[in-house]
Amino acid sequence: MEFTPPSKRCLPTKSKEEEEDDERVYQTYRNLISTLPTENGWSSSNLVLYQGSRYVPNNFLQGVMAVQQHFKARPTDILLTAIPKSGTTWMKALIFSIVNRTHYDFTTHPLLTHNPQDCVPTLETNLYRKTSITNPDLLPSPRLFSTHISCSSLPKSIIDSSCQIVYICRNPKDVLVSNRYFGNKIRAKFNKDQPLLSLAEAFQLFCKGASPFGPYWEHVLGFWKASLEQPERILFLKYEDLRSNPLVYLRKLAQHLGYPFSLEEEKQGVLEKILNLCSFQNLSNLEVNKNPDKVSHVGVEYSAFFRKGQVGDWKNHLTADMIEHIDRITEQKFHGCDFSF
Repeated sequence: MEFTPPSKRCLPTKSKEEEEDDERVYQTYRNLISTLPTENGWSSSNLVLYQGSRYVPNNFLQGVMAVQQHFKARPTDILLTAIPKSGTTWMKALIFSIVNRTHYDFTTHPLLTHNPQDCVPTLETNLYRKTSITNPDLLPSPRLFSTHISCSSLPKSIIDSSCQIVYICRNPKDVLVSNRYFGNKIRAKFNKDQPLLSLAEAFQLFCKGASPFGPYWEHVLGFWKASLEQPERILFLKYEDLRSNPLVYLRKLAQHLGYPFSLEEEKQGVLEKILNLCSFQNLSNLEVNKNPDKVSHVGVEYSAFFRKGQVGDWKNHLTADMIEHIDRITEQKFHGCDFSF
């Protein structure tokens, strides 16, 4: 079965008049964005405050606005949600492999030739970022999408639907470190005159909530509370748990998505094959993910999505004062929640 990335399958042919209509829609978004408060950014531009969250202005925020206005969810949709740098790429690979395991052989699997970002498109950056409104209705069910949009800003069609949602969260200290590295890759490529963001600067921005799609703690809490209210619909996972006990959580993930593993699949080692296919070591060493000429939807090479993937790498970067400060914020923000890092 030949694979074509979803983002290429939902591009309708449009007349000149329809293209002009789309441009007018996106211009209204840009006009609104120009009136919003801004803060220092992480990558190549400032962050804009919108509905309580911070966004890269024209590239990402106009995509968020378009998703809110135009995306129509289906009950069969599967939506992966997370704040950036929480393990999204790995989760995209796992979800895609679970749902499509009867469609593709492991020796010719799409993940061997396509980055997970192309297999599970991000709504606001893959499908609605540019000035032509795509038509995801052209995609067959089940549709797999991801988003970094906060729970409170999700499109009404998603909130009102019964589509399955998976939220992956990660230790804020690892999110901070990974965000800084990724943001500096974007900054180095698109704004070479601007110095790279220092760890001290990234720390200050992160702690005051000025990070892409942040504040981190409010983003996590929004989906945590929603998962308590709708546990049958929203699965809340921790990156650290998946790394420490992948088989257990792969089964849990498949069960939640409605694609449980059979006893025969267990005996045939299908779970182990999926974990091997989606492993950091395997994915990061594939030609598509290490070739500097292969560029992602956000303009940087695919290799930028594979730094280390480790749990606790923050110990190699943050000072004792930084660690104490973030831990104190986390304890205050997550007080009363029965999960910790």
